[in-house]
Amino acid sequence: MSLHRWNRRDWIKNAGALAAAGTGWTAQAQKAITVGFIYVGPRDDYGYNQAHAEAAALIKKRAGVKVIEEENVPETNAVQKAMQGMVAQDGAALLFPTSFGYFDPHILTLAPKNAAVRYAHCGGLWNEAKHPKNVGSFFGYIDEAQYLNGVIAAHQTKSRKLGFVAAKPIPQVLRNINAFTMGARSVDPSITTTVIFTGDWSMPVKEAEATNSLADQGVDVFTMHVDGPKVVVETAAKRGKFVCGYHASQAKLAPQAYLTGAEWNWLTAYAQIIDAAQSGKPHPNFVRGGLKDGFVKSSAYGAMVSEGARKNAEGVRAKMMAGSFDIFSGEIKDNTGKVVVAKGTVLKQTDLVLEGMNYLVEGVVGKV
Repeated sequence: MSLHRWNRRDWIKNAGALAAAGTGWTAQAQKAITVGFIYVGPRDDYGYNQAHAEAAALIKKRAGVKVIEEENVPETNAVQKAMQGMVAQDGAALLFPTSFGYFDPHILTLAPKNAAVRYAHCGGLWNEAKHPKNVGSFFGYIDEAQYLNGVIAAHQTKSRKLGFVAAKPIPQVLRNINAFTMGARSVDPSITTTVIFTGDWSMPVKEAEATNSLADQGVDVFTMHVDGPKVVVETAAKRGKFVCGYHASQAKLAPQAYLTGAEWNWLTAYAQIIDAAQSGKPHPNFVRGGLKDGFVKSSAYGAMVSEGARKNAEGVRAKMMAGSFDIFSGEIKDNTGKVVVAKGTVLKQTDLVLEGMNYLVEGVVGKV
């Protein structure tokens, strides 16, 4: 798969400056623009949609930017209507359709019909050979924060059984499950992670059932990859278990159970993409970044997290920030015993093979 290499190099060169700028955008005068944000769920879901909405709220403070939003838009033709409405009625010149299922076929259907409109999708993988130039994708290496979640979880677990409630076995989800497990097993190789897939991004009843089922199996620390972690967090807490959060902080939902969490900082990506649109630069087609780039972060540690656990996690974080730690390196086997990363191999976060991950690593109980 061929990607727009210039845009990637240009972003990597400037991402550090964006993150360090504090405001996340350039101070120079820019032309006025209307930007649309579309969410698959409610903006206050304590999760995926809230993380995007919180960043959009900061974008509203930027001079020359008008923000319009629509929530609870399903991954159906409804999103095409929402996007087209923002363009035709509100004059939107840049759209952030944030849910995974919005990309194909919905964005790819509308983009060729609206060549003057820019589409920036969260999580999709832009292909230079077949996708329009006015389409791009952005995402963050949140598996780095999930690896750190795993390190903390390993120090907290007594049963050596961790639980992961997940929506769908797509590459980004599998990458998080694997990173969390590898982080935990770096502390104690006997630890296992049992995963249950609910089948969709927001399935509150199934999420509660999965959490209770895992608790019944002896799991005592949970994490997740669903749109709204609220149900998993509250259910685990009621069962007297611990939680590592995801997307945004859920600490105030269960302060006695919340260890830490993997959070997004979408302002960094938004700022770069909006800056390009306002200044007339080419649309960034492939935008990625991790902890050191300011795309992701960790929740504050809960009071119950030991000093030893913090020291362990912070030592790994320092290496990640310095660019000297690679999660997927050395010999790695999947949970059937097959070698999926050969001995001596180092996969950088930018390696495209990770974008297509389709396996669960050794130590994960479950099937793709």
